[in-house]
Amino acid sequence: MAEHEHHGMKPLEGLNPFCSMRLYGREESILREDRFGRMFPHLKPAYTRPDVLKTIGEVNGKMDGKSTNDRTDTVPVGMIFFGQFVDHDITLDASTTFDSVIDNPGEIANVRTPTLDLDCIYGLGPEAQPYLYAQGGPFGGVKLLTGTDNPGQPGLNDHDLLRSPNGRAVIGDPRNDENRVISQIQLAIIRFHNHVADTIHAESGLEGHALYEEARRQTTWHYQWALVNDFLTAICGAPVVERILGCGRQHYCGHVPFIPVEFSVAAYRFGHSMIPMKVQVRQGEPPLELFGTTLGLGFDAVTDAKALVDWHELLFTDENRQIERAQKLDTKLAGDLLSLPFVTGTPAEKSLATRNLLRGNTFLLPGGEKVAEAIGCDPKQIEKVIKKIAKVNGDLGAEGIPLWLYLLAEAEVIGRAEPNGSDKEGEGLGPVGATIVAEVIIGLLELDDHSYLGANRNWSPREEWNTLGKLVTVAQPALPPV
Repeated sequence: MAEHEHHGMKPLEGLNPFCSMRLYGREESILREDRFGRMFPHLKPAYTRPDVLKTIGEVNGKMDGKSTNDRTDTVPVGMIFFGQFVDHDITLDASTTFDSVIDNPGEIANVRTPTLDLDCIYGLGPEAQPYLYAQGGPFGGVKLLTGTDNPGQPGLNDHDLLRSPNGRAVIGDPRNDENRVISQIQLAIIRFHNHVADTIHAESGLEGHALYEEARRQTTWHYQWALVNDFLTAICGAPVVERILGCGRQHYCGHVPFIPVEFSVAAYRFGHSMIPMKVQVRQGEPPLELFGTTLGLGFDAVTDAKALVDWHELLFTDENRQIERAQKLDTKLAGDLLSLPFVTGTPAEKSLATRNLLRGNTFLLPGGEKVAEAIGCDPKQIEKVIKKIAKVNGDLGAEGIPLWLYLLAEAEVIGRAEPNGSDKEGEGLGPVGATIVAEVIIGLLELDDHSYLGANRNWSPREEWNTLGKLVTVAQPALPPV
């Protein structure tokens, strides 16, 4: 079953591990720093029969949430799309399929750099990809182009990405145009970079290459700050983030950044449970199908003002304003995700849930309960998750529970750690999922000499840019009327 070339459908590429590892009695070779690896190489792989997995993930199956609208209390839906944007910044696997076993992820290349450096925004830079940048004047080779710079195209150019005549976005990573909301995130961060460049130029008079480098650094560090202090605290819980920052990483270790398959194939796919079937992107307008006539099927220009995202609706920017919340994190996915409209093939190939479950077998992921034991979870918590899965899905066999499914169930029955010592069910990842996601993200930053955590741990953001909501709205123009 070949992978479809849409995000989540492509084979994973990534870093190899930082040192040689024994994978359940066998040596895994370490090649170079553009490979995937394993976070728990000593754990045996789990296995569930593919027919059982297909039944769990099929339309009307155990994971079909249909049109259920059970929202979180605390997580803005914009955070989930931001998480997708972050994924595109650090992983791209373009080589694996479901019909071959991946016993050594160190042999799989990661097309993206495993650093949170916004290369999906900047591409290879103004010298290698000048067509992404403005030319001439003090901002030549500094500011990134948007649809405003290409008025000959039909559509709402002032509120869209730069596009070629065939409608394709001219950006650092084409995946950031695969749905309307993520394409608007791409646009918002491009605008933020340009706003930062304007601010630095006005304050210091910098121009040219020096201005570009400083604007890129400040943009990237503010993005990284929002990732740790907004995104990770919302999804993993502030106590987990503070513990890792203060006491160090316990499971994502070494001196070379890499993407573990436990992260890319399982833990970081939590967002698939939190995406609603419909999203309200403008105040006073009805919710829209994520893939439909108004928001489109992805990879095309904005032609309807109703499809323009007002980030004040999707992220916390004003405490007096109601925002759109994410779906609760549990073992259900929106019905549309179990029959993806842009994928052709069998029902199993069209179900995002089935694809995720099958990939666990392909990548020889360990069972969720085994990972929970390895990180020292309370046995009572592990038993609680196992009972939840058994109640819904029955006996999945004696070779371990699929890691992705375990993490979703863990989020449903335990949930995100809260500062008061309690847990908030359905609001974020439980102890295993939170540990994997937070240790990897923080580890990627700490292992990067150019990130704020790798270069200057005493750095603080400017107050006017110190949250994700501020970052994406600071340069948002007034939207045209519907």
